[in-house]
Amino acid sequence: MTTVVMELSAWEAAHLTDLVEQFTELLDETNTVADDPAVARLVPDAYADDVEAAGEFRRLTEADLLSRRRADADVVLASLQRDGVTLRPADIDRVDAEEALVIELDDEPVAAWLRTLTALRLVVATRLGVTADDDQDDDPRFGVYNWLGYRLEGLLQTLGD
Repeated sequence: MTTVVMELSAWEAAHLTDLVEQFTELLDETNTVADDPAVARLVPDAYADDVEAAGEFRRLTEADLLSRRRADADVVLASLQRDGVTLRPADIDRVDAEEALVIELDDEPVAAWLRTLTALRLVVATRLGVTADDDQDDDPRFGVYNWLGYRLEGLLQTLGD
């Protein structure tokens, strides 16, 4: 069993909590991937050359896949709590903002983190219209997109060590 230790500032943890909660709301509000292109990106076509087969596959797997994404997000939210309390950006003062939140993840939670950070990044990329790394402009939301990538890369590097 692998244990990964990750350190976030309370400020980062509070904002990541907010992002993951927004993500779960999006999943909860989406009845079908046709409702939202960002959610559709989380359930890619299985058959690029066969629209009918792709639609049938999606119909059979979509609900389960989105349910698993929601369960992964719940794991991330639980691990972002400090002493059982959900951190909120509005509740973090300047002194508390830099305090470290140390998160220990074993195999299953780290996999949930990887899948959730990837899914969040896909949703943000869709909202921003990112299709390649050089699609970024001065929009401050790209900072969120890049930060999610930074955290995802850090987890992957830790697992590779």
